[in-house]
Amino acid sequence: MRHIQATLLLAAGLVTGQVFAHTPLCSCYDNGDGTVFCEGGFSDGSSASGVKMRVIDASGNALIEGAMSENSDFEFDKPDGSYKVVFDAGPGHAITIDGKNIVE
Repeated sequence: MRHIQATLLLAAGLVTGQVFAHTPLCSCYDNGDGTVFCEGGFSDGSSASGVKMRVIDASGNALIEGAMSENSDFEFDKPDGSYKVVFDAGPGHAITIDGKNIVE
């Protein structure tokens, strides 16, 4: 009986942990002036301040590295050619946005 109670208690803890989980959010926009503006956050309303940001080329090489500002935004000069923007808040919390999907 104790084994069943411990299992149920563990399962309840896992479900509760999932309720409090937060999903990363990031959107980027072409400003039309040669720069790109990105804003980020989490589904629970928490800030993305300090989250690592990378702009990579088609081979995965870093072109630009930085972090979200205290306002949870990141702006960079739009690179020539194909690129992707990576919002990296850690394992399971990364978003990659293809540059071809970033429009004015």
